[in-house]
Amino acid sequence: MKTTLGKLAKLFATTSVLIVLGCSSTPKVTEQQADVDYDLLFGMPAQPVNFETQVRPVTDRRCVVCHGCYDAPCQLKLSSYEGMQRGGNTTRVYDGARIQAIEPSRLGIDAKTTGEWRTRGFHPVLPEAISESPRENLEQSIMYQLLRMKQRHPQPRVGMLPDDVDVTLDRAQVCASNAGFAELEQKHPLWGMPYGLPNLSEEEYATLVWWLAQGAPGPQPIKISDQSARQIQDWERFLNQPDNRQRLVSRYIFEHLPQAHIHFEGAPVNEFFRLVRSPAPPGSPVDEIASVRPYDDPGGEFYYRLLPYEASRVLKTHSVYNWSPGRMKRYRELFLDPDYTVDELPGYDAGLSANPFKVFEAIPPISRYKFLLDDAHFFIEGFIKGPVCRGQIALNVIEDQFWVFFLQPRDQSATLQPDFINASVDYLNLPSEQGDDSLRVITTWLDYLERQRKYLASKNLFLEDYFNSEQKVIDIHKGVELIWDGEGSNRNAGLTVFRHFDSASVTHGLVGDYPETAWVIDYPLFERIHYLLVAGFNIYGNLTHQLTTRLYMDFLRMEAENQFLLFLPMEQRKAIRDGWYQGLHENVWNDFDNAFAVTMELDTVKGYEQEDTQRELYGLMMQRLGKSIAGQDPINRCHDECEAKGSTASQEADRMMRRIAAKKGDSLIVFPDVSFVRVKIPEGEDLVYTLILNKGYSNITSMFESEEQRDRSQDSLTVVRGLQGAYPNFFFSVDRDQLEEFVQAIESVTDRDDYERFVGRFGIRRTNTRFWAESDWYHDWIQANDPVNAGLLDYNRYRNR
Repeated sequence: MKTTLGKLAKLFATTSVLIVLGCSSTPKVTEQQADVDYDLLFGMPAQPVNFETQVRPVTDRRCVVCHGCYDAPCQLKLSSYEGMQRGGNTTRVYDGARIQAIEPSRLGIDAKTTGEWRTRGFHPVLPEAISESPRENLEQSIMYQLLRMKQRHPQPRVGMLPDDVDVTLDRAQVCASNAGFAELEQKHPLWGMPYGLPNLSEEEYATLVWWLAQGAPGPQPIKISDQSARQIQDWERFLNQPDNRQRLVSRYIFEHLPQAHIHFEGAPVNEFFRLVRSPAPPGSPVDEIASVRPYDDPGGEFYYRLLPYEASRVLKTHSVYNWSPGRMKRYRELFLDPDYTVDELPGYDAGLSANPFKVFEAIPPISRYKFLLDDAHFFIEGFIKGPVCRGQIALNVIEDQFWVFFLQPRDQSATLQPDFINASVDYLNLPSEQGDDSLRVITTWLDYLERQRKYLASKNLFLEDYFNSEQKVIDIHKGVELIWDGEGSNRNAGLTVFRHFDSASVTHGLVGDYPETAWVIDYPLFERIHYLLVAGFNIYGNLTHQLTTRLYMDFLRMEAENQFLLFLPMEQRKAIRDGWYQGLHENVWNDFDNAFAVTMELDTVKGYEQEDTQRELYGLMMQRLGKSIAGQDPINRCHDECEAKGSTASQEADRMMRRIAAKKGDSLIVFPDVSFVRVKIPEGEDLVYTLILNKGYSNITSMFESEEQRDRSQDSLTVVRGLQGAYPNFFFSVDRDQLEEFVQAIESVTDRDDYERFVGRFGIRRTNTRFWAESDWYHDWIQANDPVNAGLLDYNRYRNR
């Protein structure tokens, strides 16, 4: 390589070449520059560019932010070297219209070598036939061609992007290849990378060019820390004990952690592992069994193994689950100390394995429920961060903001009685038992609606017996004791879910103003949510699989809402619920109404003192949860005096944000779903807030959001301290001394023109030359404030306006 570089140096030493990189000015393109960046090759270091220390910091924050998840353009996932080697593919993972399921294409699982990916239609973006000639390596690389195209044709530095640069989520997919690249550049010169975002800096660009010219050398093999290595041995020993009880328990744990990035106590903050099945025993290299679902037949003898997670952490999919000696002790208390036997292990046939109530019948239900409650945020987050949670069809099954509570894990609870669950088990089947290529939508929906009706009728018999007994109607102050309080310290006791149109997020505590609806979850409901949306959902399945999953979730949402209604006076429930489901087609509403009518007819509570009983109930539930949750929301629920916390600047900013949170109504239509606001503090640390748009709906049972469903008068903003959500739609930056003007500008927005003026003053558009600096600041903030849970943001939903 040194000889080649010497020849290139002599050849081009006298050539007058001017290449101006980055966003500073528009490059002048010469005939020689039409091939490669010769001046960069002339200055290329002799030593190989280091992937981990030089390349990855650039690709993470400039490339992975659009190429990190299942919906990365052309399936080009740049979050790992393996993904870069694999390249791109024109097949869309998210396709709501396909009749047949497609082959899974999970990195590291469904194919193990670059050659295997080529046979499955993936095309290279890195130089593949590595040459001693840096020029030849660059000429081979689509990644280089796209990066250089951006340098040659920088995007505008002010205003909005031109119409040719489409940044909508479902834009037409163009997967560039060497064969048609010249034509692509001629027709769409602004389509270079980073697409729709500012150019790389000179240093960033040079680093990637040198690396690609050197043949894109990969990273060194990962080295596991001693802290993790010791615990891996302990956990693999624990999970692979041969007795039937342990094998059933290990299967239960495994089926609940398919999305988990496992972090060991005391291990480095950037070291994570995945729990997998492998035919290779502990102590030998892991060979992951490539099953679509965690309960699919492994095809023979296997062991539970821990595999390093080597990809960069993407906030959208980074779901952390902590393991420690204390966790293992807890598992023993829940699953191995209770007195029960497992005479025969269940099999893996589809009709059985898709129903966890059948498979894990032997394990006490209360143990299973406590396992879920211990980390309720993680399991609820499963359907937020999992692959099911993308797109309007998947997400309009939930409200834009709601609170989640859980029933107390009591031995006498009906839904924790083995006899009750076993009697209901056939009513609790899930749609994944139909497979991924079924074409039965309506009949499947009607079948599961009937099962749900029978399950609720069975449950109703117990409730009628309970409330018609000596206890009869319960005083609500006593009734809230049926809600799990986290034992006074577990902050999973109360959660808030936000829907951001076609993405969502979940956070600990009760955040925002009092929501229109809330969920109360018991064990069978919790288990079904996980198996419907995480363990049993196949992102590569066909349209029917996706639709039946969505339709079934209607049942689970309504069941959770109706369990919340049981805590309200019987005579008010129907009016409250009807307010949630206005405008439904009569036949659909009759089906739902018949299935869930039992909740309306049970007289369960008394003792309310206020006219707004739902608001009173929220207050009682917050008191019940007490120290387990963060307490009063000082921004969105500051209806009286709020406790002042933090620095003077923080208190001042909170007061301003309360005014933003008070804005409601039609004018909010112009605001993004998720906005990040950086408040610059000259004399201290900058502050950060998230503005979340909560849309009002007459009902949320339709497949597609439409104007008929929207109730814009109910639109509101929630302001959250810190960052909420993985997909920001916009950044705003404001100096402390401009806060009053910032808030006044938001208060004054009534239409699109007002909003455009507001953005022009405080917004960071895609064209703004400060975009990457702001992006880096947010990533630094995330890393500093929660390094274990930190991940990269995704800009695929970042607005053009």
